[in-house]
Amino acid sequence: MGLKGLVTAGRDESLDCAYGDGSRICKAAVGRGWDVTSISRSGEPVWSSVASSPEKPSWSSSVSWEKADMLKPATYKSMLTDADAVVHSMGILLEADYKGVITGKESIWSGLSRAFSATKAGSQNPLERKEGEALIPQEKDGQLTYELMNRDTAITLAQEASFQNVKSFVFISAAAGAPFLPRRYITTKREAESTIASSLPKLRSVFIRPGFLYDSSRKFTLPIALFGSAGNIVNYAIGGRLTWLAGAAVEKPLKADLVAEAVVEAIEDNGVKGVVNTAAIEGLANKAWRRGML
Repeated sequence: MGLKGLVTAGRDESLDCAYGDGSRICKAAVGRGWDVTSISRSGEPVWSSVASSPEKPSWSSSVSWEKADMLKPATYKSMLTDADAVVHSMGILLEADYKGVITGKESIWSGLSRAFSATKAGSQNPLERKEGEALIPQEKDGQLTYELMNRDTAITLAQEASFQNVKSFVFISAAAGAPFLPRRYITTKREAESTIASSLPKLRSVFIRPGFLYDSSRKFTLPIALFGSAGNIVNYAIGGRLTWLAGAAVEKPLKADLVAEAVVEAIEDNGVKGVVNTAAIEGLANKAWRRGML
């Protein structure tokens, strides 16, 4: 296969183990000799925050680290022109309702009520935008909501990719919600998946759904992963009866690099389309490993 052009967009709470950035996907793609561009608000990562060493890794010199605003497609659409695949690797775990509580501008009850409200606004309808038109937050205080960050930026990036005739689009979604998260965290991701699949049929869309991701370079993720593994074993033993209650907390945790390899393998394999769950992620990663052994 010839040189592929890959664009990863945004910082993702999943692929940096703290629920992180798409740099691991970039690393996996560089390993295959692909032409890789990463776009985010900050450009090149601060390596001490995403890796075990503050030193710039050697592979990162092969990535074009570009600055762009995911709410303003005009700042990134030119970077999609020569891409074969685009990955949306950003999102938020928690909204910012707690800030008003901390500063005393809002009561604890009011902050929690807002955080766990059934609905919030995102942007204008992303599919009704003109090409390159910015997303405009619809919450009165301009809050970055799940609807805006987890759903509308994904739909918009997919649409902009389609405008540029990109062949494949990968959305880093999630296996499930969790008891400590508002339900809208996962429903907005599912809304993004369904909208992209139904409204942009020319794209080969892939929806990666991992549970909690861990990595030895982020020590705090290891005990969480251990707890999640134990929960997954118990849940499996009782026929999955805890899934409805615990969600991602009982999904099998995965190593972040494994998921990154699976993403790149999914892009490589034109037969992969739609939802990719934990078992399928592991299967793709194993396929990538075997490919590397040849």
